Amino acid sequence: MKRSKFTEEQIIGILREQEAGAKTAELCRRHGISSATFYAWKAKFGGMDVSDAKRLKALEEENGRLKRLLAESLLDQAALKDLLSRKW
Repeated sequence: MKRSKFTEEQIIGILREQEAGAKTAELCRRHGISSATFYAWKAKFGGMDVSDAKRLKALEEENGRLKRLLAESLLDQAALKDLLSRKW
């Protein structure tokens, strides 16, 4: 997945500018983003503070790590079942 060139703090700052009254089209042009990107950010980060965004990122990383651990354990379990089901 492509990494954003904007940090969560910058994204929230851009959203705050729009909440303060700046026009969306002008913000998108000034920061070099599309309006679709802006509205996707607004859906994800709208109403958040910087601390909330950092906490969300930490939780997403932990969730991904736990999903990888679960997938590895399920793979090991399937391999053991396959090995034990074979007749010698």
